[in-house]
Amino acid sequence: MTPRRAGTPRDGTPPGPPGASGGGGRRLAVSTAFFSAATGVSRVAGLAREIIAASYFGVSGAMSAFTIAFQVPNLMRALFADAALQGAFVPVFTELLEKGRKREAYTVAWSVFSLMAALLGMLTLLFLVLAGPIMSAVTPGFDHSPELRHLTITMSRIMFPVVLLLALSGVIVGMLNSLGHFSIPALTPVIWNLIIIACLVLLRSHFRPSHAIYAYAIGVLLGTIAQFLIPIPVLIHAGIPIKLSFDWKNPDVWRVLKLMLPVTIALGLINFDALINSIFGTLVSDQAPAAIDKAFRIYQLPQGLFSVAIATVLFPTLARLAARADYDSLRFTMANGVRQTLLLLIPSAALLAVLAEPITRLVYQRGAFGGGATHLVSIALLCWSFSLPFQGASLLFSRTFFSLQKPWFTTGLAMVNLAVNAVFSAIFYYPWGITGVVLGSVAGTFAMAVAQAWVLRRDLDGIDGYRTLRAVARIVLATVVMGLVSYFVWWLANTGLGTSLIAQIISLGLGIGAGILVYARCVIAMNVTEAHQIRRLLLRSS
Repeated sequence: MTPRRAGTPRDGTPPGPPGASGGGGRRLAVSTAFFSAATGVSRVAGLAREIIAASYFGVSGAMSAFTIAFQVPNLMRALFADAALQGAFVPVFTELLEKGRKREAYTVAWSVFSLMAALLGMLTLLFLVLAGPIMSAVTPGFDHSPELRHLTITMSRIMFPVVLLLALSGVIVGMLNSLGHFSIPALTPVIWNLIIIACLVLLRSHFRPSHAIYAYAIGVLLGTIAQFLIPIPVLIHAGIPIKLSFDWKNPDVWRVLKLMLPVTIALGLINFDALINSIFGTLVSDQAPAAIDKAFRIYQLPQGLFSVAIATVLFPTLARLAARADYDSLRFTMANGVRQTLLLLIPSAALLAVLAEPITRLVYQRGAFGGGATHLVSIALLCWSFSLPFQGASLLFSRTFFSLQKPWFTTGLAMVNLAVNAVFSAIFYYPWGITGVVLGSVAGTFAMAVAQAWVLRRDLDGIDGYRTLRAVARIVLATVVMGLVSYFVWWLANTGLGTSLIAQIISLGLGIGAGILVYARCVIAMNVTEAHQIRRLLLRSS
């Protein structure tokens, strides 16, 4: 493919990314800001959910059983629902809309909806029958504890229907996002988390103590049912007719399925990383899977606030540019999105690294979650932090491949990622424990992001690499200053105020706040373009 050179902006400014000029750019900027804010609220609600669950269950064997029981349906979700389905569906649906074939687009959407309902309905029934041997195979470290294995099997059966529900929801959300509706889909995860919190608080006492963790699994199922139902009225209000179609032989339906195959494999393999971490974690200790997962939940907060928000809002735009074969605009939009992602995630990673222990202590340490659990989780969080910028860039690179309807390379890289993770974890879980398990994921993510960038550079005749590297160098310099300031301010406040809850909030807030203020001044002073874009967006929003 030879990219079209005409239309490249003379100043190198991307024509349509967040923060760009023009009506379309402003709409994207507002959508990105809203989606980021809504995702942030969702992540905070999710963190509140994790705090409550940790106070009840700590990093006990029961919590590890829930973690693994949830990861298996979560892996299936990655294979058949959510991002995998949208990654294949949105480009085809958007292309039909761009060509004015609205009726055909809706026929394809509802045909995919009905096909997913049939296939995943059968898969759910099959899993309910075979859950015993499947879950036994992924919990080798639970051989000594039939009770933990029984908990894992039962909770996996309770939660597996979420795969079907999220696949159907994925089609609906894909239609809404393609038409520029991001608000309600972005807010439904908040409802999901609130329902789970309610179940944890209200249902836990209805089970005997050894089975109280079932309240968590029931909350996940009920929350997912709500997440499926809530966007439906928005779909109706947007004027999209709800008319089930069974045109499964439609060539565009098959095009979605053909695109979905590599996307499914790629995202499924990426999510299989988490299951690998838990499998090797069971060999470290009963507490390790839960500790790794608890650290990952904190890690997901900046990831969801920034990288997921930017990638989700830009994805329909990337798909439209790819459908028009406007590769210049596609390249500049993607590159600007990557720089904005790195501008936000590199300092986030530094804060997670230098303040891992006080963050973990403040978030989790109460009730059943003691100092030993804080130590385990903070080690995992420190390791996870190194992958944050690479994961954010990789997410946007993957969306670009999906937009080009060329996802097989990302699929191949996901296999390499999985292999790297498995090899590192197998070699280092025994001498290094949790550190060895998590660093396997970090190594795989780094390799994947670099390789994706290399291939996109070839396919798009460049990825604005020089400009990105120059911005990254300035961002890293500002981040070093920020990290030193954050740790020093936190240490001073913590030494003077002590470790009460209020003192921890003040100390950590002062450390993070001082670091962010210094970082913002540094990147503005060093004239990082993306920092000025975000600054203008914030000023317009105020």
